[in-house]
Amino acid sequence: METPKLIDIFNKKEGGFSKEQVIKDIIAGIIVAIIALPLSVALGISSGVTPDKGLITAIIAGFIISAIGGSRVQIGGPTGAFVVIVYGIIEQYGFEGLVISTIMAGIILIIFGLLKFGSLIKYICYPITVGFTAGIGVTLFATQIKDFLGLNIDKVPSEFIPKISAYINNIGTINWIAFLLGVISIAIIVLWPKVNKTIPGSLVALIIVTVGTVIFKLDVPTIGSQFGEISSSIPKISIPNIDFATIKVLFKPAFTIAVLAGIESLLSAVVSDAMIEDKHNSNMELIAQGVANIATGLFGGIPATGAIARTAANVKNGGRTPIAGIVHAITLLLIMKVFMPLAKFIPLAVLAAILMVVSYNMCEFKAFKELLRANKSDIAILIVTFLLTVIFDLVVAIEIGVVISVVLFMRQMAVSTEVHKSHGAEHLEDSVRKIGEKILVYDLKGPLFFGSVDTLSDKLSDIKDNTKVVILRMRHSKVIDATGYDTIYKLQESLKKQGVILIFSEMHIDVKELMERRGFVDKLGERAFCNDFDKALSVGLEKVSELI
Repeated sequence: METPKLIDIFNKKEGGFSKEQVIKDIIAGIIVAIIALPLSVALGISSGVTPDKGLITAIIAGFIISAIGGSRVQIGGPTGAFVVIVYGIIEQYGFEGLVISTIMAGIILIIFGLLKFGSLIKYICYPITVGFTAGIGVTLFATQIKDFLGLNIDKVPSEFIPKISAYINNIGTINWIAFLLGVISIAIIVLWPKVNKTIPGSLVALIIVTVGTVIFKLDVPTIGSQFGEISSSIPKISIPNIDFATIKVLFKPAFTIAVLAGIESLLSAVVSDAMIEDKHNSNMELIAQGVANIATGLFGGIPATGAIARTAANVKNGGRTPIAGIVHAITLLLIMKVFMPLAKFIPLAVLAAILMVVSYNMCEFKAFKELLRANKSDIAILIVTFLLTVIFDLVVAIEIGVVISVVLFMRQMAVSTEVHKSHGAEHLEDSVRKIGEKILVYDLKGPLFFGSVDTLSDKLSDIKDNTKVVILRMRHSKVIDATGYDTIYKLQESLKKQGVILIFSEMHIDVKELMERRGFVDKLGERAFCNDFDKALSVGLEKVSELI
């Protein structure tokens, strides 16, 4: 039975609460809320929705993910990884399509958690995660160029290459004041940590640039000029009309959201585990992510997941229990109720600058550069996943990246499978060496599957006429698939026609169970399956003696 970390701590299964830690969690939650405020607004706008949708998502999802999640310190909310996906869904299916996709994604995530798919993240190789994360970072950066430069473009294409082309064609409409505000914002964000590491530079940039814009009455695009008055209230629950036809149409975008939310949240949880020396409950985390996305969808929010940067900030500021995440959500709610009407004065250029810095950090250039020194197969997976993410979309990138990694892995496994040949005489005493010359020993090392069966078949194709017994040692072969079994079965039939007896030595228990289920053990008899090599040689000598 999966249980939330908050319950485990409350029941003192994981240390319980202390007054000192609760105070630290409250402080960490308030600090993280301050960090999340400008990000949530910026992510909402960049996703193609109003800024309050970003805050609603951070409040509702942040509360649920902390309250019932499987991590002690996970902070949930909207993230940069979803911007391109959400924008594309809205463009193709409308906002209602996004809401339905988010709710469906939540249901899929809950199913993933109930089926205990949480551990499957370890099967997504590192080059894929670095490739698609860097690709998302580049794509997110590209979406911010319009607002950063203040370009006058009515409709920006969602695809990367047409988007860049649109920027180039409209570069003459650049708003130099907006561009200057963007540059100043980036400078503040980058340099502020040298002054104060507690207050986030993004918030400082937002306040300074917004105040400056109001005081000097600068003519730049703002939230108010684009969206008008922003609501400061949580909307009522709205259940969209869903039928089978809608589910069928929206299943792919919903699955995309679910997969990305699962990967990003579990990666965030793994990172935070290392920081606090804890172990998260991956399946409970997926269930919490699912419930959170259903809830945000019902309240008209956007997809949410675990946010790595905000989670790390939570840990660095003393957060150690889910109380920090809950306080973060409550603080954002209070800020929204009090200050949301003032959001209309925020220049879009400062929000673009904030997300440009976020996207730069997402690219993980250091990890990307280091992987370029890896082996050719890892480099191929990295580059293909990166380019597909940028040019096409995340689903295509992950699908093809996984396929390539699986094919390359199978090739490596096939190449690693070896068969070494020797004569029985090499393993016997002088008195029976002559008989042993009629015994061939093949030592199979590695998995026997469809990619490696040719290695075994080729080695056993050169059996001489004087051979009476073949011993196949399988001590280093713990895996065999249907093709491997079929190869062995056909090998036995071929040897039988040549009058050669096949004996198996040191077969792994799982492989023998497969042989038993397929009736192969009954066909050859138990004496053909020996637990040790000496026994196999003894049986082989007996068979040779009988035949001569």
